[in-house]
Amino acid sequence: MVNGQQPMVNGQSDSIRVTLLTCSPGPEVYELYGHTAIRVQTPSTGRTLDEESFPLEEGEAWSGSDVVFNYGVFDMSKPYFAWHFVLGETDYMVQPIPWKYFVREYEERGSSITEQELNLTSWEAQRLTSRLIENCLPENREYRYNFLYKNCTTMVRDMVEDAINGRIQYPDTLPHQTYREILHRYTAEHPWAQEGNDLLLGADVDTVLSERAAMFVPDNLMQAFDGAFICTPRGDMRPLVRSKAVLIAKSEELRVKNESNHLDGSDDGNSDSSLFTLHSSLKFTPLSAMLAFGIICIIIMLLEVWAKRIFWLWDVLLLLLQGAAGTLLTFMFFFSGHPAVDSNWQIWLLNPIVFVGIPLVIISAIKHKPTRWYAFQFTVLALFLLFSPWIPQVFAKITVPLALCLLTRPISYYLLRGKGHGARGKRPEARGKEQGARSKETRTKEQGARSKR
Repeated sequence: MVNGQQPMVNGQSDSIRVTLLTCSPGPEVYELYGHTAIRVQTPSTGRTLDEESFPLEEGEAWSGSDVVFNYGVFDMSKPYFAWHFVLGETDYMVQPIPWKYFVREYEERGSSITEQELNLTSWEAQRLTSRLIENCLPENREYRYNFLYKNCTTMVRDMVEDAINGRIQYPDTLPHQTYREILHRYTAEHPWAQEGNDLLLGADVDTVLSERAAMFVPDNLMQAFDGAFICTPRGDMRPLVRSKAVLIAKSEELRVKNESNHLDGSDDGNSDSSLFTLHSSLKFTPLSAMLAFGIICIIIMLLEVWAKRIFWLWDVLLLLLQGAAGTLLTFMFFFSGHPAVDSNWQIWLLNPIVFVGIPLVIISAIKHKPTRWYAFQFTVLALFLLFSPWIPQVFAKITVPLALCLLTRPISYYLLRGKGHGARGKRPEARGKEQGARSKETRTKEQGARSKR
């Protein structure tokens, strides 16, 4: 830096054109919310960025290039990627991509690309470009990803704000919504993804967001940039966005075709990608699954009443499934770095404590002895249902129906116990009295027979 000025990129800063790219959602899990990137176009004064020269070596000048800086890149081949993802310790990176490759990907999947040209001075454009290049160095390119607070969209916003000579004044035009409400906009056609989010994310995502916090998704950042102004230290103001254009229109036909290709396996061999594909065409939703589960619970309860015994293997299966889901939620609650998972009230219903009930139910069934597990289970479920309206969290759609379904187990147990039936028929006390009476009657008859002889 000389006299407070940033060095030029190949001596050409006046012609640098910086734009914000907003891409519409795609079919993959990590594409559901869209994408944000920065495009930098520089004049040709030397070596250009093409297939032969990409990527550039460290310290090499960039010229005649049309480059997209993408902060949404991750490497699934890293050791223990899935484990680090669960822990919330996933590192994303920024990667410079030639525009023609970047745009081809979104053309092929049918997503739109909207471009906003930023109204930067030559010094600001140069400063932003230099910092983007510096970010791409091997020692700088990775950052700790956070789904809500530090992602590809917030990183782009922060880079632009840091390059401005002054500050950006955002309009109060974004809807006053919570994180969960914003996420629901994008997962409305993907009920399983929405249910997964709602099961894992706790009460922290149910508070109304500030204007700045709401910019964590691409569409909101684009809207905020549209009405934003740059305020200079001298008090001057100018619009942040100089112009706006849709470079690629969204193609619904291509999007549906791509989803169909993923669904039938004809996705050009990209099996790794298809593992993360969600299909809005799937009709078996979480609510329909819960309806089917509720019907099964009622049928089993009626069969128990008819057979006059508890189907304890069904109890064991439910406790195993409930405990497994609870183990995941509890682990995320205490050990994961993901945002908002440590404020999840649904661990009241789903937690590994229920594993304790498995041996108690089995022992009770084998030894024909009563157990207090069902009383404990009834109390926990009843209290959860009683206080759920006052818990400051929007639950997953299946949570309350699931609690009602699980409540059929202690109800069925005490209904049969009240009628004198246990795991295999009558209660142990009743069976004991009946056996004693029969033994006494048998002895009396035998004594009578001997007296006659």
